[in-house]
Amino acid sequence: MSMQSMYQGAIDWIDARYPMTQVWNEHLAEYYAPKNFNFWYFFGSLAMLALVIQIVTGLWLAMSYKPDAELAFGSVEYIMRDVEWGWLIRYMHSTGASAFFVVVYLHMFRGLMYGSYRKPRELLWIIGVVIYLAMMATAFFGYLLPWGQMSYWGAQVIVNLFSAVPIIGPDLGVWIRGDFVISDATLNRFFALHFLLPFILAGLVFVHIVALHKVGSNNPDGIEIKKGPKGNRWSDTAPADGIPFHPYYTVKDIVGVAGFLFLFFAVVFFAPEMGGYFIEPPNFEPANPLKTPLHIAPVWYFTPFYAILRAVPSMGGSAFPGVVAMGVSVMVFFALPWLDRSPVKSIRYKGPIFKAALWMFVVVFIVLGWLGTQPATETLTLLAQIFTVLYFLFFFAMPWYSKIDKTKPVPERVTQ
Repeated sequence: MSMQSMYQGAIDWIDARYPMTQVWNEHLAEYYAPKNFNFWYFFGSLAMLALVIQIVTGLWLAMSYKPDAELAFGSVEYIMRDVEWGWLIRYMHSTGASAFFVVVYLHMFRGLMYGSYRKPRELLWIIGVVIYLAMMATAFFGYLLPWGQMSYWGAQVIVNLFSAVPIIGPDLGVWIRGDFVISDATLNRFFALHFLLPFILAGLVFVHIVALHKVGSNNPDGIEIKKGPKGNRWSDTAPADGIPFHPYYTVKDIVGVAGFLFLFFAVVFFAPEMGGYFIEPPNFEPANPLKTPLHIAPVWYFTPFYAILRAVPSMGGSAFPGVVAMGVSVMVFFALPWLDRSPVKSIRYKGPIFKAALWMFVVVFIVLGWLGTQPATETLTLLAQIFTVLYFLFFFAMPWYSKIDKTKPVPERVTQ
């Protein structure tokens, strides 16, 4: 019996018991994606790569980490100094967290540019926002685990925000901590949740991909290739403007992966702390409940929302209005498919008002991120309030400015 026939026999045996070939064809070999993908379409696959890096390095770190208030900081030092290649695994995990948020923010920005949240992809966008919230929760729970000064006090500040909720706030804070203060009980439950959530994230990513392949991928022109002419060199029934995802886009994604890994390991080897933005200097000191750092701020990917929190004045000594504003600033992404009233999807064919609003939003988000890292002076607080108003204007004024904006005619078929 030849090797070819043995191979085919093995495939047939598996297919009779599990739809391996069918899954391969539906989601790769015979999944037809628009032929005009560009640079911005790297970031979906890179987000999956970043998730894999986080899960694999997290599992290795968990083998030597001690979720104990007396031992946690020492176990991280042990990983860095005594575990073989432990320093590399730890830096890959800490850098990977920031890399994950970088590629997801760029992935979301591409969705904003090309209208990937518009019909028929509303549910796809909503699932993506749920993934983003799960990422934030995972990062929040992992933030405490090094048991350094910034980890401890940052978690203290964030958990105390839940205590600002009227009526149930104090009990909610105790329930999250598992104690009246950040303690060993808090560390244990945060470690358990931080270990569990990445696998939930992987499940959500699977659902996201299934939803994507159901409605088809968007493209820079915002044109539905499924509604266009049929027939191409691969199939008479496939969209004429589509090409098989494999091998064309798998090869293209490999190029993106190579570029990502080059930058990723450049940071890991030469600037893993990234000037204190990835790992803060106070986190090299063990947690001390009796010594508060001079300036407490979350990791950079939370700072835009932290700046919004601080920009809203307290009411009767309660930070609840700021907590509400911070919550709305994240949850508003769920409403985006219904806020955009433009007759076209892609920024290529939208008018100058939407383009100006989108780039203003990018600048606002970056400035708010910087303000969230700075001490809350009177001047910076005023700036944060101005940029918070601009942040919400982008969303809540969208039904108006997207409707009156002058648009260009959209071609019948995708452009090269």
